[in-house]
Amino acid sequence: MDMYDFYTGKSFDAHEYLGAHIDNDGVVFRTFAPDVKGVGLLLDDVELAMNSIYDGNFYEIRVPEAQAGQSYEYRIYFKSDGYHDHCDPYGLQSELRPNHKSVICDLSAYTFNDSKWMKSRSNCIDKPLNIYEMHLGSWHTGSDGEWLSYTEIAEQLVPYLKKSGYNYTELLPICEYPNDESWGYQATGFFAPTSRYGSPTDLIKMIDILHQNEIGVILDFVPVHFAVDSYALERYNGSALYEYPNTAVGVSEWGSYNFMHSRGEVRSFLQSAANYWMSYYHFDGLRMDAISRIIYWQGDERRGINGNALEFIKVMNSGLKTSHKGYMLIAEDSTNYPGVTHPVEHDGLGFDYKWDMGWMHDTLEYFQLPPCARSENYHKLTFSIMYFHSENYLLPYSHDEVVHGKATILQKMNGQYEDKFPQARAMYLYMLVHPGKKLNFMGNEIGQLREWDEKREQDWDLRKYPIHDSFYRFMNDLNHIYLSHPALSE
Repeated sequence: MDMYDFYTGKSFDAHEYLGAHIDNDGVVFRTFAPDVKGVGLLLDDVELAMNSIYDGNFYEIRVPEAQAGQSYEYRIYFKSDGYHDHCDPYGLQSELRPNHKSVICDLSAYTFNDSKWMKSRSNCIDKPLNIYEMHLGSWHTGSDGEWLSYTEIAEQLVPYLKKSGYNYTELLPICEYPNDESWGYQATGFFAPTSRYGSPTDLIKMIDILHQNEIGVILDFVPVHFAVDSYALERYNGSALYEYPNTAVGVSEWGSYNFMHSRGEVRSFLQSAANYWMSYYHFDGLRMDAISRIIYWQGDERRGINGNALEFIKVMNSGLKTSHKGYMLIAEDSTNYPGVTHPVEHDGLGFDYKWDMGWMHDTLEYFQLPPCARSENYHKLTFSIMYFHSENYLLPYSHDEVVHGKATILQKMNGQYEDKFPQARAMYLYMLVHPGKKLNFMGNEIGQLREWDEKREQDWDLRKYPIHDSFYRFMNDLNHIYLSHPALSE
């Protein structure tokens, strides 16, 4: 890691220096903790004093007897007296919640077998892109209702996606997080896959299995905010290091802390995390959450452009594109800011795709209307054709549309139970022929009637009912038509 790049927000490899790294002489631990009295390493609850290095903002210790699987955290001693214990911001593995310490991890034990996929993958601009969005813990569960492991999910997911006509899956955030109800959108470990479903090696194996079966994997990544839990990034050195010192802009609408993108160290942290998931796990792209908060201060156009955050996203997207072949970047953005999917060198933000939130809302609102009111609201179906050429759009029926009292996609259709199915078929047929790539959340394909609950698996028994099974087969047919007819995707 180049120190100048780290401080100026140009580093993409800070994880190669910071964190816990195994070599022939044991494990070396390093952390960035400026303006503190000192740092101790708590290794299996034994404290070892770390050495101040470089410019006094970094701390390091080598432990010859340390090995993979041991838990550790850092004890940060504040200049104002007192201390606090934190997990490693660059830690590669975490304990299972509610425990939260970092775990020494060796990622060299697994060898990928996906070279054919990696050589041929692309951003699918001129190819079909049909994404199955999923939450790993509530897709399927074991017979005892417990989570499946990453590898167990892979074994079931491959034949299901093949049969159902999806060529990519998008995982809701799996960077370690404490609260199940946050679905991963409030993270504490930006380099550690959640231990809910197994080890980092298990996740690597899952992605490798999917790649060997020609299925791409997209990671939902959150570069805007982080969890408020005090053992993680919050006031890491006793003051605002990753977050803003001013709560007026430092706290998000979700109650989490906003990253301070004007700090080079924060930019390098996030850029390195994004690069890490691509390099070590072979993810095929990132779907970046809440990009409207990158563009405008707290997502509010009236508060003006967030210039430092915009500069950060441009640098990060450019760097990732330079380093990774066939890699896609997707923005969840509901604003009208121009050029989100234009190249950075043409004054764009450098994303490959932007979620078409307007199309999604208009279409669902149209199909919620009674038939007698539809003729005067035809513009809800046609308006998107007026602007679709301005960006590379992706059409999403995502997790956000089936929770919090919004009802499921099928429930949203106007009319009584049996009347909803033909309308949903018409709506998905319209989605098929509309310009833009496709995304559907798990359960939508079987006509789920219960809002998504992260604690329960999907109601797969619905397919015992002919009306739901026929809807699933209709969706399969649509998906395979889309994958096999280039006119629908080029």
